[in-house]
Amino acid sequence: MTDGDPVAAFPHQLANDVRAVLAVMPEARSHPSPFSVYVDDEAVAIPYRIYQDELPVDVVRSLSGVQQAILHCLYSRHSDGLVRQRHLEQIASSDEPWVVPFVVQLVGEYVLEILESIQHGLSDLPSKRSTQRLAYGDFIARNPGFFARTERRVVSYWSCYYRWKFPVFGTYPGCHLLELLRAAASDRTGRPWPRHTPAGDWSMS
Repeated sequence: MTDGDPVAAFPHQLANDVRAVLAVMPEARSHPSPFSVYVDDEAVAIPYRIYQDELPVDVVRSLSGVQQAILHCLYSRHSDGLVRQRHLEQIASSDEPWVVPFVVQLVGEYVLEILESIQHGLSDLPSKRSTQRLAYGDFIARNPGFFARTERRVVSYWSCYYRWKFPVFGTYPGCHLLELLRAAASDRTGRPWPRHTPAGDWSMS
């Protein structure tokens, strides 16, 4: 598998399903550099952006359930924020470990409506014994550097684009998501998870 190969964005047991999805997608116009994370014990390389047009509804429906989830994961990396949001909303409530990095990556991006969609989809995250909380806690525990970068991006985008709307960082949806994700990681590891953001009452005033 080479850099930018979407098959490498998923665990190896999904390779045939990923290839079935790629067979119905338009040919990629470019292969941007991926970001690498671990899903369980396996390294995956997820494309930072894709640029293909969306598929007709009947083509999507012809895919299996797993293949549709793979498709939505890939299109959640689309260059158009509205496309990312549409496909995110189809997978945000999933507790499949291989879906988790696609959602966490979007926590660290700049579209407020996407953060709100993630909040809605992760409705089970506050529940200590939920499968969703276990999946996200495990992912963060395995990818501390990736999550630390995500935290810093959340602060940066809040400061740059949304401080006028949410003067206190704790009122910003991204801050709320980070608190839930840190709590999930703490549950998974049995220790307080380090914070790479200011306290929730921080306002930069």
